[in-house]
Amino acid sequence: MAQLTLNGIPVEDTFAEAFDVAGTAIVVTNDTPKWAMIAATVMTGFATSVIGCGAEAGIDAELAPDETPDGRPGVRILLFGFEPNGLKEQLLKRVGQCILTCPGTACYAGVEGPTKIKLGGAIRYFGDGFAVAKRLTGPDGKVRRYWRIPVMDGEFLCEDSTRAVEGAVGGGNLLFLGRRHADTLKVAEIAVEAARSVPGAILPFPGGIVRSGSKVGGRTKGMMASTNDAYCPTLKGRAGSALPAECGVVLEIVIDALTSDGVSASMRAALHAATEIGAAHGLVGVTAGNYGGNLGRHHYHLRDLLSKPGAA
Repeated sequence: MAQLTLNGIPVEDTFAEAFDVAGTAIVVTNDTPKWAMIAATVMTGFATSVIGCGAEAGIDAELAPDETPDGRPGVRILLFGFEPNGLKEQLLKRVGQCILTCPGTACYAGVEGPTKIKLGGAIRYFGDGFAVAKRLTGPDGKVRRYWRIPVMDGEFLCEDSTRAVEGAVGGGNLLFLGRRHADTLKVAEIAVEAARSVPGAILPFPGGIVRSGSKVGGRTKGMMASTNDAYCPTLKGRAGSALPAECGVVLEIVIDALTSDGVSASMRAALHAATEIGAAHGLVGVTAGNYGGNLGRHHYHLRDLLSKPGAA
């Protein structure tokens, strides 16, 4: 494919292929930022891939007390799945096992949308009949229903339901081709930081980075996905390799967002941040992963992301 450049770094004229997903958000609060973050971190564990983990999740933002429903420090968590029913199952498991169990937490809806997902309305059964419902009018004038569930440090306050949004997208991505592991990791880390600055976008893999990029299917019967051998440096000598001779490592970032524009903005921010420091860190080039455009309807062309973030 043709080559473009950004900040002197080659950018392949290709596109990232992404998919429609169901997305939701919750807000978890606690008496201290430390314990709000502990709860959020545990809930978003083992949530890198919707295929293997049932959901993709991440921390969207840390919230100040004046940004939360109960005036305490909080964290907004995003969760994505194939469809709302599967999303509901994952949400209830993770809130029930990771938020309910954490000292001092409360849990609230974090997004508006057309599809209701039961939250406290399902978890209340843990209260063994002692849970109490309460309706309160919020600052927005809407009446919301909450459940007060007795637990050993007092009560777990949980909003009755949250919502699934329309238009959520999963699978935006960029691949960074570098010479050395440590330098390429630094480039990817800078890209992750920039990508995460976009509200409503998360990067679900460890530290936002994935080394085990995949392709559809494999040589073993029944495999849904297998290693993306075209981008494995140890296989450069084989037919089908997409790597130049000087490339010694490839690291990928994967982006999910509540909107398609969020994926695009996050990819744009990451691309610019990575190429700005790329020359000093041995970055060979940037590309993106796709499946020929046949599996996901969202195509994010890298040539469209070359203008600076915020540019018209």
